[in-house]
Amino acid sequence: MKPSSTQVRRPRRPSAAASLAALKPAARPAARPDPSGLRLRIWPDPVLTTPAAPVGPIDDWLRDVIARMIQIMAEHQGVGLAGPQVGLPLRVFVMSPTGKADPAKAFVNPVLSRPDGQEEAQEGCLSLPDIRGNILRYTRLQLEGLNPRGEPVVENLEGLPARIAQHETDHLDGILIIDRMSPLARMANRKKLKELQARRAL
Repeated sequence: MKPSSTQVRRPRRPSAAASLAALKPAARPAARPDPSGLRLRIWPDPVLTTPAAPVGPIDDWLRDVIARMIQIMAEHQGVGLAGPQVGLPLRVFVMSPTGKADPAKAFVNPVLSRPDGQEEAQEGCLSLPDIRGNILRYTRLQLEGLNPRGEPVVENLEGLPARIAQHETDHLDGILIIDRMSPLARMANRKKLKELQARRAL
């Protein structure tokens, strides 16, 4: 997720929270690329719209992937980054509301629940450079998942951290901010989207 200024708007339809019980560990991916070679993927790369699979065993390879994701997030001055954004359709994301690598946290197989409050505010996305739009999010929620050591974690998030968690979880479901924009907002970004499509075609 790319940090943006916050502007409160009239809420629109919220998204539904997933169920932790519905997640079943997936087998290890057939291809396990060198984490040092991971790079930021830009729309319309198809991996960004592919739902991610739950992570199976948490091992050193995944921890190296997480470390590289934090590095990429900080290099691009973002506040969050999900597995599909580095080409890995795995349910893992990193976040740092300050945009710095040092306090960044990683969540494996994250599930959001207990949503409360609604606010529409401007968001950007590292995988959609220069694209902005007002997106409705819950203002408070609970996040459950595993940390990089494989330990269960539960966090109650509010404000920007809650927004980041929802943005990154959307990535894990193959949902982008352009999917949540109003038709008018998407129309306003049409030229930039066409430019990204043209760049991809080269």
